[in-house]
Amino acid sequence: MTCRRTRIKMCGITSLSDAMEGVRQGLDALGFIFVQASPRCIEPDQAREIAASLPPFVDRVGVFVDRELTDVVEIIRHCGLSWVQLHGSESPEYCSRLASAVSSCRIIKAFRVGTHSVASDFSPYRDVAQGFLLDTHVADRAGGTGKTFDWGIIASLDLTRPIILAGGLTPDNVGAAITVVQPFAIDINSGVELQPGVKDHAKLQALLAEVRKADKARNG
Repeated sequence: MTCRRTRIKMCGITSLSDAMEGVRQGLDALGFIFVQASPRCIEPDQAREIAASLPPFVDRVGVFVDRELTDVVEIIRHCGLSWVQLHGSESPEYCSRLASAVSSCRIIKAFRVGTHSVASDFSPYRDVAQGFLLDTHVADRAGGTGKTFDWGIIASLDLTRPIILAGGLTPDNVGAAITVVQPFAIDINSGVELQPGVKDHAKLQALLAEVRKADKARNG
């Protein structure tokens, strides 16, 4: 039997100290938000400095919302990003053009999930994204809401790409999330913060302990 380990990305990195603490605690990926409206927005030069300090095998993920393709390509190259996470209304064609422009950087397409969500929302992206991130639908918010959604909806979506679960994950609910959804990865942010953009290292440690406990249970 193959043992499964839930991969973990922490988003909203704004400081080297939080990034290195995440690495020390065993995170697989760190996310940098390049969205001006976000309280966790980071400038490309600062993200580049942090990314350059990270050790091997830690993915660097850039988060964008409906940004001009040329801007995204420039930031990917400037910061040395390994993944982009698209949280807006980017079309499959946009994703395909981005993949062609920067073949070394792969794509995660984010979706805001709610009772309105159907399988046909996802199927056009099957061939242009390597993973689907599921966040909570809140009107006029592209992400970072700190709210969960009904995980039972996921089974009806016929997803064909690895699932990255986001939306209000905390030390108190992440174990249940992994048990119910069994995602490939989780994306954490506000649930391990002192304030937007400042991580709570004790909460992070507690959340990781719950993830490991849930993984152990599902692996028998």
